[in-house]
Amino acid sequence: MRLVGPAGEQVGVVRIEDALRLAAESDLDLVEVAPQAKPPVCKLMDFGKYKYEAAVKAREARKNQTNTVLKEIRFRLKIDTHDYETKRGHALRFLGAGDKVKAMIQFRGREQQRPEMGIRLLQKFAEDVSEVGVVESSPRIDGRNMVMVIGPVKNKAEAKAEARRASQRAESKAANEAARNGDAPERVDTSPDKAPMTQSLADLLPDGLRLGSSAAEADKARAEQEKAEKEHAAQAAKAAADKAAADARRAEEAAKAAAAKPAQAAKPAARTAPAEAKPAEAPKPMAVPKPTAKPAAPKPAARPKPAAAPKPAGKAPAPGAGQKKPGTAE
Repeated sequence: MRLVGPAGEQVGVVRIEDALRLAAESDLDLVEVAPQAKPPVCKLMDFGKYKYEAAVKAREARKNQTNTVLKEIRFRLKIDTHDYETKRGHALRFLGAGDKVKAMIQFRGREQQRPEMGIRLLQKFAEDVSEVGVVESSPRIDGRNMVMVIGPVKNKAEAKAEARRASQRAESKAANEAARNGDAPERVDTSPDKAPMTQSLADLLPDGLRLGSSAAEADKARAEQEKAEKEHAAQAAKAAADKAAADARRAEEAAKAAAAKPAQAAKPAARTAPAEAKPAEAPKPMAVPKPTAKPAAPKPAARPKPAAAPKPAGKAPAPGAGQKKPGTAE
């Protein structure tokens, strides 16, 4: 096979084993670029880098490709001035972006008999947008409509590039004005975090000598802990002394208050006298008479019961029933 180096230099015709060995030594890939040639051509290259560069080129090609779109704007023959200005603004925007514009005038009824009026309107429209567009198709009749096509002066790629440059110029101008006025945004520090700076020499010592410094730090921490314990004990003793003084002051005030009161020993003699000399008790107040119960209201008289109806008399006794037969013993 014919071998080509990574820079495009011709190495010569070599065997496949030699080409693979050269690729392994140079840490590259052996890629066959022309399999139909006699002998086939292979190249030493970094295949991953080659694929990445090819993808970047394809992306740039898609970014710069232009897809021209035909925009349509419709008029009426009796269009008002304000509406005409609005349609013209739309056409200027479309043509500035690199798209074509199809201007169409719609005729109704007897307006079809005056096509010259539509031609004059389209010619005026073409003159108004002549800065960014040129006439590609002259006015022509299409059924009830009259159509004219206007193409952009700059293609879409140029329009995009110009718009990108204009936006960059505007951003740079705004940044310059902000910097001139002192309102520039602060820069963000994106540098990696650095090790904190210390004033201790122990960080610069080797590991073997750093143990002594750690022992000194432990002794210092122990001394600080003992000092804190002593301060705590002193504060507790002071609090106990203040409490004892407050208790003594409270006891003294209680003694003064007890001396100010009259002696409880001089009690009235009536309590020491015998039980017989007790004064007579005060008469108890008379009991209030209880209110008498109200008389009950008389109950209504019971209604008389209706007299029972007389029972019908029984059958009359048969004649001779009460008489005794002759000859019978009583």
